[in-house]
Amino acid sequence: MPAFAEAIERRFGDGGPSGEGAADNEFIRRVLSRKTVRRYSDVIPSDGLLDLLVAAALSTSAKSDFQQASILRVTDATQRAAIGKLFPSMPWIGASPVFFVFLGDARRLQRIGELRGKPVRNGTLEGFFNASVDAALAMQTMILCAESAGLGVCPISVLRNEVDKVADILGLPALVFPVAGLCLGYPQSEGYVSLRLPREITTHRDRYDDSALAAAIDGYDRRRDAVHAIPREQQRSNAEFGEADFYGWSEDKARQAAKAEGAAFPPYLRSHGFSFD
Repeated sequence: MPAFAEAIERRFGDGGPSGEGAADNEFIRRVLSRKTVRRYSDVIPSDGLLDLLVAAALSTSAKSDFQQASILRVTDATQRAAIGKLFPSMPWIGASPVFFVFLGDARRLQRIGELRGKPVRNGTLEGFFNASVDAALAMQTMILCAESAGLGVCPISVLRNEVDKVADILGLPALVFPVAGLCLGYPQSEGYVSLRLPREITTHRDRYDDSALAAAIDGYDRRRDAVHAIPREQQRSNAEFGEADFYGWSEDKARQAAKAEGAAFPPYLRSHGFSFD
């Protein structure tokens, strides 16, 4: 069996390429096998390890070397509790040993322009996009490095749904915004491997082609239901859409996406320095 075949099958189950012929690589196997962790032991990672993870995160690629990511560790108990209270369905936000917030930081480049007497206006769509991507890359780099050190993580994008309150708790200035939070700690339980979409619809060669989408999604729904079915009591918006006899991933995500999230985010950004010109 190829070195990666078991991990790829567990991740995708799509009968696709298994990495045959590629030399064994421990890091790639670890990435293929990574798990979502929401329950942590009481052991707090050392400051030395956390400082190392921050350094690694900030070593990631950055658009044009602008370096528009900032990382905020929330250690104050009152702040942690206040953020956790905003999202009662996610107790791990307040309970995880460590909580970081990854920030898109368009402010720093604009301030540098002011310091150097140059007309930098970084509240554009391009400025927002670049800062968002820089922060996301930094967070993913920390995730992979943390997991390699035996830690478990859980990204928290829901912060943007309450961006006004989160920004107030954290004292964020104009042109600085949360991209996502990150819970981090030593796992109390094993966590789980999340089955991903079949690669036949997420990877393309030479041109984009989603002609096989319907059949591929149906197969994915069935495979995922067999691994971790969504309980009937967790079906979304039954009053609006009715109770489904078979409730797969695609039905769940279609219902979730039918209710727009993050409505407060665009007006927050516009009132805090972004014009999106």
